Amino acid sequence: MPIVTIQITREGSAPGQSAATAEEKTKLIAGASQLLLDVLGKPLDSTFVVIEEVTLDNWGWGGLPVPEYRKRRAAS
Repeated sequence: MPIVTIQITREGSAPGQSAATAEEKTKLIAGASQLLLDVLGKPLDSTFVVIEEVTLDNWGWGGLPVPEYRKRRAAS
């Protein structure tokens, strides 16, 4: 019984979106499940997928919170 955890930042994939949509999450779940079927032969009905949305303030990159990292990167 595989368990896959996908972590994404809580922000939209398009302007005006504040989080991943239900449709996007459905595609992530289907894609991860299909990958395990294709690569490891794990049946779809035995694969669990968990999507964790992390706020940008709780996500870091380059030693900085993501908003600050992006701000500095845009300025350079």
